[in-house]
Amino acid sequence: MTAATATFAGGCFWCTEAVFQRLRGVEKVVPGYTGGAKPHPSYEEVCSGATGHAEAVQVTFDPDVISFDQLLDVFFELHDPTTLNRQDADVGTQYRSAVFYADASQKEAVERKIAEVNASGMYRDPVVTEVAPLGEFYVAESYHHDFYNQNESYPYCAIVISPKVRKLYKRFGELTRGPDAR
Repeated sequence: MTAATATFAGGCFWCTEAVFQRLRGVEKVVPGYTGGAKPHPSYEEVCSGATGHAEAVQVTFDPDVISFDQLLDVFFELHDPTTLNRQDADVGTQYRSAVFYADASQKEAVERKIAEVNASGMYRDPVVTEVAPLGEFYVAESYHHDFYNQNESYPYCAIVISPKVRKLYKRFGELTRGPDAR
């Protein structure tokens, strides 16, 4: 088995991490920052919007179990890819929708998926997801790792993340490890 990596930004990385952690074939999900200019940014710096970085996750997965296209299906359905620099109450460039591709095949797959989503009528507005080459990925501070699993009763988790996780099981149950697995 050769592991592959995909990098997604879909709003708060706590949300994105929680969703991808529950998929079969996903070996690791790491929250971090990418897409900006400042080396080694802190959470506070990224939150200011001044670094250009997005809150993102790097997903290490087994392509023999789950494909990059299946990861894209989950990504495009479990956040709003039509709002520029915003997800729910989280506003700013750090919360933009983006896929940072590792190679030409990932870029082509993302562009194809965006065209498919736009043509499907899934959303009223067109997809504004940024498609950019992966630059340096900076791992987030340790307190951001596995945040939802450790803080499910935290108000943000209960109000914003739990509904995304429930939607994942309802819509993509066959791709998940099941509600009790993490």
